[in-house]
Amino acid sequence: MHRSSDVLAQRDPDRLGKAWKVLQSRPMAAPQPPKLTALLVEDDRDALEALAALVAMEGFRTVMVRDLATARKHIEKEPPDVVLLDVNLPDGQGHDLLAELAEEGSAEVIMVTGQASVETAVQALRLGAYDYLTKPVDIGRLKTLLARLRSTRDLKREVVTLRSSLRELGRFGQMVGVAPAMQRVYDLMEKVGPTDATVFLIGESGTGKEVAAQTLHQLSRRRDATYLALNCGAISETLIESELFGHERGSFTGAAKQHQGHFERCSGGTIFLDEITEMPMEAQVKLLRVLESGRVLRVGGTREIEVDVRVIAATNRDPEQAVEEGKLRKDLYYRLKVFPIELPALRDRQGDIEPLSSHFLGQLNRRHETTKVLDPAALEKLETWHWPGNVRELKNVLERAYILADSVIGPSELPAEITGEAAPRGPSLHIRVGTSLDEIEQRVILATLDQLEGDKKTAAETLGVSLKTLYNRLKVYEGRD
Repeated sequence: MHRSSDVLAQRDPDRLGKAWKVLQSRPMAAPQPPKLTALLVEDDRDALEALAALVAMEGFRTVMVRDLATARKHIEKEPPDVVLLDVNLPDGQGHDLLAELAEEGSAEVIMVTGQASVETAVQALRLGAYDYLTKPVDIGRLKTLLARLRSTRDLKREVVTLRSSLRELGRFGQMVGVAPAMQRVYDLMEKVGPTDATVFLIGESGTGKEVAAQTLHQLSRRRDATYLALNCGAISETLIESELFGHERGSFTGAAKQHQGHFERCSGGTIFLDEITEMPMEAQVKLLRVLESGRVLRVGGTREIEVDVRVIAATNRDPEQAVEEGKLRKDLYYRLKVFPIELPALRDRQGDIEPLSSHFLGQLNRRHETTKVLDPAALEKLETWHWPGNVRELKNVLERAYILADSVIGPSELPAEITGEAAPRGPSLHIRVGTSLDEIEQRVILATLDQLEGDKKTAAETLGVSLKTLYNRLKVYEGRD
């Protein structure tokens, strides 16, 4: 039997007051984020209404139009968050509106086409489309794209923050540089990073292609998933297919157990294929098939495995020349160069020697808990060198100079070819390639002392280090012996 609040109040006057206090003490429900707006541009009324119903079910507010002119009016009045855009419309091509929206960067665009092909897909992605759908629309794929789009919008907001707060300091993700050439690279990476588009990095050896690939991965929705790098020129022709696609047990001599390749292991993430022009032709054929189908077949296997991988490729060659020389398949090249980015050589990055040197020296100081600094005179020498080995060469030169220096890295710690000083004549020391820097240092110091008959002061001057540093090194070597 129900009782009125008046009766309850008469029997227990404090009860309603207590109940009200309890309700007030409960945390209020968090306000729901505003719905994202989806503009649907499709001339077929039935297809438009069906698509709108599907998009609305995913939590979007929908606006339906049937031609480009009306779409432009809506976009000017109220910019949408996403546009689902048909390719063929009564008053023009959807690609025209796509190009306009991509330039403004205010909305994500999903192209919808009834005549899908690799060419139309590549064209859409090049113009800045987030992705594309084919008719009849795959409901599962549409739901996946809309879900990804939500996270992409969040990532783009983070990228804006990244750009405004770090670019002034010469930082963009893991990349360092303030030169105009690098700012242009950052602009391109900012646009393509949050998408799933294939990126082709082109640049000389040592320009930082792998660092760029890692930064692109961190800017993408896949940043919490696996990132794997594979140097296609460092793996033998007989093993590269196994490394890429995996193999079944017993598929070849030595295949003692089943092995998952890079594509399987980083499904949902990003794979970086460095020196793609060094990949054997047979493997290039299979790679192309994987990129087009999204499925891999292990060596010796009979069942294809579906994978979801973003590919970033790189080369230190001119890719078109590599195609002419037969180093890179033409069809694979066109599939990879959806979004090419050319990384500039260090000699073309005016003003970047100082921030890069500071960055590398800071890493060394943190690793070894030291506070070594770079003398301005040494920095001046670094800035005049032409750096044929690019950023990698600068990093190696600074690491060597760091080892030799006591507390300040001066010109005397730099290689003779950089300082312009002739190397002293005298006995030579042959060192095997691959010897550790620590061992090289020990051998050079002991050989110099031997040549100078144990004169430590002269040896320190010859080596360009302080007498204290020399004694410290000898004490370490004595402990080892």
